[in-house]
Amino acid sequence: MGSGAASAAPARVVFTQSFIDGCGMPPVKVRMWVKAGNYKTVIALDGLRATNDVSGWEHNTRIQDMANSGVNVVEPVGGLASFYSDWNAPSNFNNQPYRYRWSCAINQRLIPFLDSKRLAVGPAGKYAIMGISMGGNSAMIIGANNPRISHMFSMSGYLNLSAPGMREAIRIALLDAGIQAGVGPFNSDSMWGPPTSVRWLDNDPFVQIGKMRGKKVRVASGSGIPGPYPTDPLGFIQGAPLEALSLAQSRAFQVQALVNNVQITSDFPAVGLHAWGYWRDMVWRAKDQGWFRD
Repeated sequence: MGSGAASAAPARVVFTQSFIDGCGMPPVKVRMWVKAGNYKTVIALDGLRATNDVSGWEHNTRIQDMANSGVNVVEPVGGLASFYSDWNAPSNFNNQPYRYRWSCAINQRLIPFLDSKRLAVGPAGKYAIMGISMGGNSAMIIGANNPRISHMFSMSGYLNLSAPGMREAIRIALLDAGIQAGVGPFNSDSMWGPPTSVRWLDNDPFVQIGKMRGKKVRVASGSGIPGPYPTDPLGFIQGAPLEALSLAQSRAFQVQALVNNVQITSDFPAVGLHAWGYWRDMVWRAKDQGWFRD
């Protein structure tokens, strides 16, 4: 008979759902896919129309499968029209019962919670954060200001809020997102104050780019030209101009990053609308290119 130690069972992905303190908001649901031995943990932020059941990432993609091959995936749930920011006040247009405090929830509650689970894996012992559309802006601002985050990735984000018309466009987007969700319009003045407020500059990645030195930054955006994923006519009418605007802003941001000695990579495919199939592909391309590694 042969002898020898029995081999250990291979690590497997473990899914958990937890709730963290919301800094005055209701508790925040967090859904995680984790495997022992992975080399990075990424926080995935949702878009403008985030729902409270599960993240849009889970509704529309399977990026959680990255946990099988190196990257733990953490998805905070919720954040409709919030820009994942600490608002000045509850939105008064729809009688919001509490003030959004998403920056507090992510920086002061979620990351310490992840630390307690020993999820700051990899040589740097820090996290990645990424998001789409609204969440792309948020990922850049949260990442720029938090020393526990080493990687920031914006997909189809709006990265120059000081560009002509952008603050007005965000005002309209917040009104519409709340109406479409059935909770009434959100007031952007309740978020960062009137368009002349310095808080708009504080939350403008283009302005805050100097804080990103020493971190890994990535931007991605489609061209606004339809690609392989089906879309209805309304989806095209809405998605093409949004993506074209995001592409222009992402390219300008890339130039600004290079001028400011920020380490940046980009992904600008020839086709792509403001839609989940393209964002899923952007995440997998980043992973396949090794971007999530320290």
